[in-house]
Amino acid sequence: MKFQTENKSENKLLERTELVFSVEHPGESTPTRDAIRSTIASQMGVQKERIIVDKMETEYGIGLTKGYAKVYDSQEALTKSESHHLLVRNSLAERKAKVATTKKARPAPKAK
Repeated sequence: MKFQTENKSENKLLERTELVFSVEHPGESTPTRDAIRSTIASQMGVQKERIIVDKMETEYGIGLTKGYAKVYDSQEALTKSESHHLLVRNSLAERKAKVATTKKARPAPKAK
């Protein structure tokens, strides 16, 4: 797996660094979000828990994945800015349990 940062920009308002990356993985399966987060953490020298891989798109048959990730300055900035489903997708939060709903009974049809 060969990781390459295509574009890197600072977003001071949201206290994060935004990355556009590409990963070459010929003959291998698409790397997991966790593997990408570990690679970014080692390259940038930050904790893996402060990284969100927002999106990854794999090009079929080429072994190339392009994506977008966000590296936050602090854990507080991460939890303040990110939506819950992205935290779950990156294994930083637990999925909320669905609440069972009851269906309303339909009124009986009127007799003619």
